[in-house]
Amino acid sequence: MIFKSTTNIDIPVKGVYQALINEANEDATFIDGITGEKLTIDKLRSDTKKLAAGLIDKAGFNRGDVLAIFSPNQVDYPTVIFGTIAAGGIVTFVDSKYTVDEVAYQLKDSGAKYIVVFPSLLSKAIEAADAVNIPRSNIFLFGNEEIDEIKLYSFLKSEREVNPIEYSPEEAKSTTAYLSYSSGTTGKNKGVETTHSNIVTNLAQIGCNNDDVNSNTKFIGVLPLHHIYSIITLIHLTLLKGASVVLIPNFEFDLPTFCKTIQDYKVNVIHFVPSIAMSLVKDPISRKYDLSSLRSCISSAAPLSKELADSFARMFVPIRQSYGATEYSFTHFVKYAENIPIESIGKPIPNVECKIISEKGKELGYKQEGELCVRGPNIMKGYLNNKEATDACIDNEGWFHTGDIAKVDEFGNFYIVDRSKELIKYQGHQVSPTELESILNSHQSIDDAAVIGVYAEQEATECPAAYISLKQNVLESDQLKQEIKRYVEKRVPPYKRLSGGILFIDKIPKSSSGKILRKVLRNRIKKEHPFYRKKF
Repeated sequence: MIFKSTTNIDIPVKGVYQALINEANEDATFIDGITGEKLTIDKLRSDTKKLAAGLIDKAGFNRGDVLAIFSPNQVDYPTVIFGTIAAGGIVTFVDSKYTVDEVAYQLKDSGAKYIVVFPSLLSKAIEAADAVNIPRSNIFLFGNEEIDEIKLYSFLKSEREVNPIEYSPEEAKSTTAYLSYSSGTTGKNKGVETTHSNIVTNLAQIGCNNDDVNSNTKFIGVLPLHHIYSIITLIHLTLLKGASVVLIPNFEFDLPTFCKTIQDYKVNVIHFVPSIAMSLVKDPISRKYDLSSLRSCISSAAPLSKELADSFARMFVPIRQSYGATEYSFTHFVKYAENIPIESIGKPIPNVECKIISEKGKELGYKQEGELCVRGPNIMKGYLNNKEATDACIDNEGWFHTGDIAKVDEFGNFYIVDRSKELIKYQGHQVSPTELESILNSHQSIDDAAVIGVYAEQEATECPAAYISLKQNVLESDQLKQEIKRYVEKRVPPYKRLSGGILFIDKIPKSSSGKILRKVLRNRIKKEHPFYRKKF
């Protein structure tokens, strides 16, 4: 059966600049959490028009050109986004933690002609630009630090202001505004073409579910702005609702800085990931700061366990889950309601349809687990220059096949059971890594955990194996491994036991958005697990 949103709304079809900057709430403010510098809506409007003029007059920027932003979170980030959009361009967002090769790949694949880079990342940007033949004259530097050969992005700001490019409804639907990169459900990272209409639509969809976000709301910007989720919630929603956002760099998550920022700026709304929630719950450092200003916390990017959510609520405030992906941004958003279970992602946002299907493509009903498919005006245009990948995930009826396993309860609340590409296939059973990680993280000796599959040749199957980071002053030992295995065995059926064993690790590798880097662990385990050394 098809599950539809309980409400539909009228959505204006227009360009991003017209919908956001022209119609922004006058109270919207961006704040640099380190320096205290503020970017008001008046300054943003003026600077974006001057930047657009500079791109056109001084850099030879043409409509449809792609500009890459390679930077951590900072207060000038919105200016470059909307300055590029005002000039009729496309923005691609590059992860500030990328290697030179990864940067070069995205620059080449996106067709970027210009780069605006944070000073500390300049050497990487130059090397990557050289590799894909972007001239150094097209590299511009954030801030006031002057470096030979590289111009400051402030150099681009003209004395004149251009009228931003406007889009007809047809153009808004077909013209790409943002190129974010996603692994999709399989394979190498792909450029997701998000149109002007996709962005305006999604903002209207989530805006109607956020009536309590207003000029008194203060967000903290810790999630990296190269993610579409962060751009929507921390930049776009801030502009729409007249909120404030305190931006802090995201090179490495630092709990004391995070807590101090909440305390000093009296932040009341956090968008974060489960790993940050776990740090706040487990690390005693969080108790050294006054976090009483918090009133709402929204978790995303990975499933949130009920145990963690309950612990967080006891210590701080209730926590809710949002759900989406680069290809469709939000499809669900939990409203402020008492009757939605804490582990649920809620119901579809306006103008979105969902269905759950079996492996054979049959539509399923309530309480039946299967692949989640979504359809609506927020679905991407497609993967850049990759029709095969686009056709593989969007069928001829417009359904996007997420690859995620979900179910719906009798009240219409959705639950993400697991990201299907991460499931471990053990002797015909599907084992959820996040379920086992939730159990492991509740153990008194464990600081953090990650579960992946390890292939046992003798059994011809994957087995769940855990990488575990211990708390300070807890010693590694075989005895502790056995204790942890028994702890898990008491809480799961036999096929979910850690039959692949336990390996200790200093720190679980994670992306800048807080996702476990399972690929890193899969590569590592092949070098150190006895299954791969033929010792059983």
